[in-house]
Amino acid sequence: MADSNFIDYVKIHCRSGKGGAGSRHFHRAKYVPKGGPDGGDGGRGGHVILRGDKQMWTLLPLKYNRHVFAGNGQSGTGGRSFGKDGEDVIINVPTGTVVFDAETGEFLCEVNDDGEEIKLLRGGRGGLGNWHFKSATNRTPRYAQPGEPAIEKTVILELKLLADVGLVGFPNAGKSTLLSSLSAARPKIADYPFTTMEPQLGIVSYRDNRSFVMADIPGIIEGASEGKGLGLRFLRHIERNAVLLFMVPADAEDITREYQILLGELEKFNPQLMDKQRVLAISKSDMLDDELMEEIEKTLPADIPHVFISAVTGQGLTELKDVLWGAVTDERNQIATPSITHRPLDGHHRVREEDEFIFDQAPEMADDDEEFFDEGEDFDQDWDDSWDFEFPTDGMDDEGDRKN
Repeated sequence: MADSNFIDYVKIHCRSGKGGAGSRHFHRAKYVPKGGPDGGDGGRGGHVILRGDKQMWTLLPLKYNRHVFAGNGQSGTGGRSFGKDGEDVIINVPTGTVVFDAETGEFLCEVNDDGEEIKLLRGGRGGLGNWHFKSATNRTPRYAQPGEPAIEKTVILELKLLADVGLVGFPNAGKSTLLSSLSAARPKIADYPFTTMEPQLGIVSYRDNRSFVMADIPGIIEGASEGKGLGLRFLRHIERNAVLLFMVPADAEDITREYQILLGELEKFNPQLMDKQRVLAISKSDMLDDELMEEIEKTLPADIPHVFISAVTGQGLTELKDVLWGAVTDERNQIATPSITHRPLDGHHRVREEDEFIFDQAPEMADDDEEFFDEGEDFDQDWDDSWDFEFPTDGMDDEGDRKN
């Protein structure tokens, strides 16, 4: 996987911008001896924003850009001059990207649609200048608000492919061969296990110019939900599939037992997968005659539709597409995004090389904020941390931006 361009799991460090400090400036003019306070507000810090991009298919760009920092807001100045807002940083991610807290493994958000924007970290609001605090009893307020601090967070981005049908099976079950027969995808096919090292997508053509998307993931082995084999790394991709196509080869010792093992691994990984529509395909059926098919059919589970297929000879492929199309278009199988429960990241669901990644020391945040007042002001009192003001809502919206 180190040489592959398909990256579906990456750990990055983000920081929003801090708000600029308000100014405590006083108006000075030759013919205005008591001009009063006119310190401007500080600018808002930049946001860190995730944006869905349907043209992207991998998180590879973020693998080489581990630190994402938004711009800081500038301090206000005299004459009620507001500081400039910090520059927002927009991170383009593929649709189907899920975000987790790297420390706790808690699910944070997900990006599902092209162009959808989610504010991952909000920038700090700028402080109010001293002109906000003038009153009839306090005509010379010699204080202003500091800007709100930045927010830092290390997050894990996990890509879950969006497909209509997901292929589930042991290694060498014929999943890649089936995908190459039904679509224009050309996955690697060989006679040894774990030929598929990364998920593959293919568009399957159906009648009347209709089509659906099929996803092939690396083979699953018993114990994959506990970290064995390659299945755990890619099981996440079938969470976003409407229908699961289980594939068991006809030469298996016990077809029903292999199906139950696969089903058990999915349940351990995410119990919600049990609610998805399932179809069973008996691959490599060109080795069977009618009598053997009848004997095998008696032992198959009765609660799941099954089809005998052969990707080499084309046996049963038309019937399989009919069954899959009926399942995909069934309203009961339509994925409702709010109903998807993403399991939290734990020790089994993390990628070791990413979690052990050591971030280079990030540039220190500038602690020499601009002065809250002009150099010409004769005021020597230092800022007192005990002056803790509440940010009023008048004049600002929920995001800390100034209202026009």
